[in-house]
Amino acid sequence: MAILTEHEKLFFNDGYQIGREAVSNGFGNQKIMDAIANMYESMDQLIDSLFELAKKQGISIQCKKGCCWCCHQPVFANSHEIQYLSNFIKTNFSKMAIENIRRKAIEKNQQTSKLRQEILLKNKGACPLLKNGTCTAYSARPMACRIYLSTKVKTCIEFYQNPDNENSFPALLDFPLQAGRLMNEGFVAALLESGIESEEFRLEEGLIAELRGKPT
Repeated sequence: MAILTEHEKLFFNDGYQIGREAVSNGFGNQKIMDAIANMYESMDQLIDSLFELAKKQGISIQCKKGCCWCCHQPVFANSHEIQYLSNFIKTNFSKMAIENIRRKAIEKNQQTSKLRQEILLKNKGACPLLKNGTCTAYSARPMACRIYLSTKVKTCIEFYQNPDNENSFPALLDFPLQAGRLMNEGFVAALLESGIESEEFRLEEGLIAELRGKPT
């Protein structure tokens, strides 16, 4: 692992402590699911604070409901995040809706599974959870989705329309990207210390596997 600054260590340690609490006094899968909810809540509170600070400083964070340009690119999540998301779907969606999501996941996976990394990152297939421009599982979305905050929606549109333009990048806030990544890394590190592995998957391939069974 790269050497972290003191600021970065705080977020890694936050995730680590949440993970340690989840596996303390014996392993339980529900405890890990509860810990993920806790981690997401912490990140959401941080992002709410960022919105308020940005507003006071005259900075516009242009992400809002109905804006879904970022929902057409690869999303990676660890296996416990995908399980958390899938449990939410199984609990709150009809059988028909679940089958529809899984069908869309299969279709996207057929497009992305054989792509080289550099080509995959330019892929603009819609997320299986996207419907009428809105995430149907918004409250359970992975960390990668929560921390993707743009200050200029036109840069997101340009990135969507011209993915091969190497000079085109969304105007993202770096702070939440770093905080969320490090919090997730700390969480996974704590689980690994207890012998619990957490692999990373593309969202569509994880959903295909997890939506076969019953919620745990």
